Parts: sequence; structure tokens; C-alpha cells
Amino acid sequence: MFFMMLKQSFFRGRRRKVLAAATIVLSASLITALMNISIDVGDKMAREMKSYGANINVVPKSEAIPLEIGGVDYNPLKDRVFINEADLPKIKEIFWHNNIAGFAPFLKTPVTLAGANGKGVNLIGTWFDKQVPIAGDDEFHTGTKVVFPYWQVQGTWPAETGSGNTGDSDILAGAALARELSLKAGDRITVRSAGKEPREERYTIRGILTTGGPEESALVAPLAAVQKLAGRPGQVQSVSVSALTVPEDKLSRKARHSADSLDSAEYDRWYCTAYVSSVSLQIEEAIPNVTSRPIWQVAAGEGAVVGKIQLLMIVVTIAAFIASGLGISSLMVTTIMERAKEIGLMKALGAADWEVYLLFLSESAVVGVVGGLVGCGAGAILSQIIGLSIFGSTVSFSPIVIPVNIAVSVLIALSGSFMPSRLITRLHPAEVLHGRR
Repeated sequence: MFFMMLKQSFFRGRRRKVLAAATIVLSASLITALMNISIDVGDKMAREMKSYGANINVVPKSEAIPLEIGGVDYNPLKDRVFINEADLPKIKEIFWHNNIAGFAPFLKTPVTLAGANGKGVNLIGTWFDKQVPIAGDDEFHTGTKVVFPYWQVQGTWPAETGSGNTGDSDILAGAALARELSLKAGDRITVRSAGKEPREERYTIRGILTTGGPEESALVAPLAAVQKLAGRPGQVQSVSVSALTVPEDKLSRKARHSADSLDSAEYDRWYCTAYVSSVSLQIEEAIPNVTSRPIWQVAAGEGAVVGKIQLLMIVVTIAAFIASGLGISSLMVTTIMERAKEIGLMKALGAADWEVYLLFLSESAVVGVVGGLVGCGAGAILSQIIGLSIFGSTVSFSPIVIPVNIAVSVLIALSGSFMPSRLITRLHPAEVLHGRR
């Protein structure tokens, strides 16, 4: 009998049921969209932040020794200890190897330019687009094109050494240096290394490099060419790593302050989460005698943006919950007053107040389920529109959103119906059936 009455109630009051469901659909779609974005925003932001360059810098362990007085670095080992180039593929062999987007080694050496009054500049060697053999991935390419996608070259990129062409003779001139010396693509220059046994090498400028950094006042060439000129075969000074990481939170900040302060459970969770600090530690464990330093400006910026988006989601969800609850409450009051005689008749036939309560709350729950399901579909479409407009790519739909959103929708419907349903106790059969209410 109860389910028959519940079924018949939807045929009699369809208009108000549709309005109530539409109210829930609006809030459910908004909540679904924000939940999808909030869940996926970490990965999206990590990929977006990669356009700002590396978020980890790897240097020899001796470089981490603080020995600076009055702005002058007195570290006796500075620029004398190097990283073995052969160890660099190990960066892609750590626990979070799939999160390593790329890395670029650097070797800097001072040189003088012939024909420019012996002007001294820095010659920087690096990988531009180098294929690195990795276990399980023979097609892995990395270099500055991957790590620093904002680097712009007016001309062509130098060819990597060993590609079978004139890679050793190719070079890029920084934009500031090119303006100062009136250099352009196609010019040939001769550079001389410093030291007791200087070496000379002729290069052809293939392009003018714009980075917004110190590279604009230097010459940039393939790593092998600079190693040859500097007499440092197989050695690099630093490695810039671009890793996909999750935003910083309370646990990662605690580990950043002191990893020893973590208990065993916290340490395991931190180590097995792709925080920039845990990825840095794993790089240190993979390569001997290096220090891996997270670039906290990038990590902190990512965490701040994600935190604000998640806070916005919470605020909007609460606002949608309250607004929808008020709308449902208004519709429920009207419905109860319209069905006063029906309620009075049920009471006259022996129905208890709680049984009438149960009927109306069940109607609200069904409306909540239907509204939640429709809202999930509408919210999924809305999240894709937002993802395409903000990130330029779609947002992945998380299945956990469906049960959570249905539960929230039912809660909205029940909370909006709870207070109006108290009017049922004030309806007396004799009064409503007589027409006094």
C-alpha cells in the first residue's frame, strides 16, 4: 500500500515534482562540475606549471655547502666537482619515473670571443632534444625543449652531437649578447677557452635565443661540444628536472621542515606520494654524491592555486546546498497545503504522523536521486566546458563523483523537506476535511 501511494503521488503532483527535481539538477550539476575539476586540477595544474620550467635542480653535493660571506662564495669545491653524465638516465628509473617529464644537464665554462676585443662570455652546454636510452623506453627524448618549453629561438635549433651532421659546429647566441655584438643567424664565431691550455673552436650561429634569463647573455651549444672545449668529457655541473608532482599540503610542508619529524606511517605516505620533495629525495638516492633541490617557487605557486580552487568549490557547494534547500522547502510547504485533505483523510483512516512523514520524505528522496543522476550528466558536460576553456583540454570524469553527488542531492531534498513536513502534525482530520484548513 505504501509504495502504491508513493507511486500515485508522482502522477498527481508532477509539476511540483519537476520543479523540485530541476532545482536539485542545477545544484547537482554545479557540484559535479566542481568536484571533477577539483579532483583533476592537481594533474592539470602540474602540467600547466611545467610551462614555467624545471621544478627540481640537481647539483653536486659539495655545491650545497653554504660558505658565502658578504655575498662572495668561498666554497673551495665550487665548479670543481661534477656529476657523471652516464648517471643521468637513473633519474628515469626512480619510483616516480613516470612522473619525470624530462631533464636537461648543463655545463658552463668561461670563454673569450675572438674579434670582439677579447670579450669574455659564458659558454653553456646542454641537451636540446636528445634521445636517451631508458630501460623499457628506447624512444625517450629530453632536453631544454621539454624542460623549458618557453625558450624561443629565432632561427633553428642546433643539432645534437652524434646525429651524423655538423652538430659540433652549431651554437645559439643569447638575445642580449646578439644585440650587443650585432650577431645574427649564419654568422661564424671563434671562441677560446680559459685555462693554462686554451682551446679554440669555430661555431656557426644557428639562431638567437630568448629565455628571459641569464642565457640571453651567453652562448649555448650542444653539451658534447662544450665538454670537448672545456676538457670535461662526460661531466655536467647541474641538471634541471621537470617532474609532474602533486601540490604541497600539510604533510609535505612538515617533511620539508624536517623529514625526521615524520613517524613511520607519515614517512611512507610522504615517500609514496609524488610531492616535489619526495621525488627530489628519490633522485638523490638514485645518483651518488648529488643534492636535489626543489624549486619551491614553482611548487608553492601550484599549491596556492589548487588550494584556492578547492576553497572555491567548498564555498560554492555550500551556497548551492543552501539555495536548493530553500527552494525545496518552499515547494514542500505549498505541496503540503495543497494536499491537506489527503493528509487529513490518511490520518482519519488511522495513519500515524510518522507514516505520513515517511511518505513525504520518501517522495523527496526519490526526487533527490533522480535530480542527482541528471545533475551528474549535466555536471560532466559542464566540467568539460570549463576544462576546455581554462586548461585547453578535457577533464577526466571520476566515478566516485556519482555516489557522492547522489548522496548530496538526497540530503538537499531531505533537509529542504524536513522543516515543512512538521506542518503535518498541525493538520487535524476534522478541520481539514471540514474545510477549515
